[in-house]
Amino acid sequence: MAFGRQLVSAQRSWSIITWRAASTTFKAADLQIELNKHPKEKPAVSSLVFGKTFTDHMLTIEWSNEKGWSKPQIKPFQNLSLHPASSALHYSVELYEGMKAYKGEDNQVRLFRPMMNMERMHRTALRACLPSFDKAEFLECLRRLIDIDRDWVPKSNTASLYIRPTFIGTEPSLGVTKSNHALLYVIICPVGPYFPSGGFNPVSLLADPKYVRAWMGGVGNYKLGGNYGPTIAVQYEASQLGCQQVLWLYGDNHEVTEAGTINFFMFWNNEQGEKELITPPLSGLILAGVTRQSLLDLARQWGEFKVSESTITMGDLIKGLQENRVKEVFGVGTACVVCPVSRILYNQKSYDIPTMENGPDIAKRFLKELTDIQYGRTNSEWAYLV
Repeated sequence: MAFGRQLVSAQRSWSIITWRAASTTFKAADLQIELNKHPKEKPAVSSLVFGKTFTDHMLTIEWSNEKGWSKPQIKPFQNLSLHPASSALHYSVELYEGMKAYKGEDNQVRLFRPMMNMERMHRTALRACLPSFDKAEFLECLRRLIDIDRDWVPKSNTASLYIRPTFIGTEPSLGVTKSNHALLYVIICPVGPYFPSGGFNPVSLLADPKYVRAWMGGVGNYKLGGNYGPTIAVQYEASQLGCQQVLWLYGDNHEVTEAGTINFFMFWNNEQGEKELITPPLSGLILAGVTRQSLLDLARQWGEFKVSESTITMGDLIKGLQENRVKEVFGVGTACVVCPVSRILYNQKSYDIPTMENGPDIAKRFLKELTDIQYGRTNSEWAYLV
């Protein structure tokens, strides 16, 4: 019995030593860099299609439960090698972020509130049972990658460098369990306007209550890849009905949540006669968008009208339209920035939204203020110099 207790004690001690030896985070100071010896030709801004062209380099950082984090590496852009049983491929143990870098007239490259992306990615990683990491160290690694490929950042007011940090489980097992292996990586690509039509053009939305994007207690408020794949079929149905995006509804009262992959905003006169900017609350159904929060922050700084994070139902929206109280409806997100909405198809009836007839003064004002910060025309603490 004494020997057994000694053996268990030794095993526990070894377990503690092994755990402590494993790296709990990576360090930007340990970054290993291999430059691409065969850089690609940069495409013309006019030829850019969203997410199709990638730069010369990528960032990769491996993790295992046994060894912890490896040293981060910047290396030539290349394919990944994954075990066929990797948990990302079978059980969607995968998440990502969407960010952009912008080149101003001063040739400085800027990120926009990047720590908010780091914090959201970290929250999502924990929800997916993927390992924790130091957010500031990751941002510095990401900054170094963009700095190396800074010549890929388009110098254009309509183009930018899209950044896709991605975190996947690489556990080589078909067991539905926590991943003991993972890969954190970043790929980047120059992009033009998100919507093929380009410019500040309005879109129409299909609002069909039989489809649900997220539900209470689910993971709609995390940026997991599994939230997006199932929406593609509905997006295709919307296009067949002449709509560009989907307005996602929830519950028996057809609560408005997100517009496609972006956050929903409405500017109207509410039933109390107040001018109000309203967007759905962070109740667990929608993603806490960086652009969403930035609009709320700007509007509260202006102090010119009521700003609300409150539930909006289709009944509220239709009543507001019928009483001529709705002024503007628009979606916001990293990829599109601000996108006006001109029509909603709901229960086989088309509802025209007077967004463009009203300027749209508020949507355009938000777009200008945001892009002035992003492209360095206005100094702001939200801009992060690369």
